[in-house]
Amino acid sequence: MIYTAHYTSPLGGITLASDGMALTGLYFDGERDFPDLSAAHKKDLPVFGEAMRWLDLYFAGKEPDFMPALNPTGTAFQMSVWAILRTIPYGGTTTYGAIAKRLEKVTGKRMSAQAVGGAVGRNPISILIPCHRVIGADGSLTGYAGGLDKKEYLLRTEGFYS
Repeated sequence: MIYTAHYTSPLGGITLASDGMALTGLYFDGERDFPDLSAAHKKDLPVFGEAMRWLDLYFAGKEPDFMPALNPTGTAFQMSVWAILRTIPYGGTTTYGAIAKRLEKVTGKRMSAQAVGGAVGRNPISILIPCHRVIGADGSLTGYAGGLDKKEYLLRTEGFYS
């Protein structure tokens, strides 16, 4: 069963999704990949409280020192990309190409930045799995399901831009 809760952020509404134990989704209301959650049940779960506390700290410009339980679902490739996203430090960035090179070292298989971009774009738990910290090789802001304005805001919140 899927449960949902709603959070109001400085960037607008955010829908949180959970399997009852861990966070399975975090979506900006109206984002392009917003899933059909019409069969989900609204419920007050501890993981939602933790996620909202994390978001409160984050949007206050502080680096949270804890992480709610996360349980994203995806292909093995997507999961490996999302694991790398979780290693990008607060206030830091990396590129799609750098992630591809890290995966090449682990798997021994050539990876393309475009394939990485596809996996980054399918990240179901925005912000907490920090896909906004991935930028183009030339330093440009590229792709973000919630919109580039939100990506820029998140990076500014972390002090990436002065």
